[in-house]
Amino acid sequence: MTGADDSASGRRRPSWDEYFLQLAVQAATRSTCLRRQVGAVLVRDKRILATGYNGAPRGVAHCLDIGCLREQLGIPSGERQELCRAIHAEQNAVIQAAIHGVAIEGATLYTTLHPCVLCAKILINCGVREIHYVEGYPDELSRALLDEAGVELIREELSSAER
Repeated sequence: MTGADDSASGRRRPSWDEYFLQLAVQAATRSTCLRRQVGAVLVRDKRILATGYNGAPRGVAHCLDIGCLREQLGIPSGERQELCRAIHAEQNAVIQAAIHGVAIEGATLYTTLHPCVLCAKILINCGVREIHYVEGYPDELSRALLDEAGVELIREELSSAER
């Protein structure tokens, strides 16, 4: 990713992809997960449709407050996602769009982490066409389903200053 330089001031302006990924990084700061903070932003036509971060459902105690069930059970990353109090960032973004009546067909997802298979299936059925992500995730079925559905996956690099 490369941003544009403002030749008059020498200031570097982020590209649209950098901008939306930076917003996903910012959304991740709201996460209540003790293991991994993930943020997601759904965008269409350079317009933000919805954002999300991973954390416990509304009205349920957060892992920050009561501890991590997955840690307590010794469950490794990428396995047994159903044994977790959190809703994933991508799921929360889709839920926020639904609550507010925002159609996401044809949207692009910007996320700090490659979607797991559960999120991949949701994103495919919602009509997300492109996913920009920063960090990989050990879920080959997710990648295979997204590929089969024709969802474009683009791994992005963020500088340490942008994270």
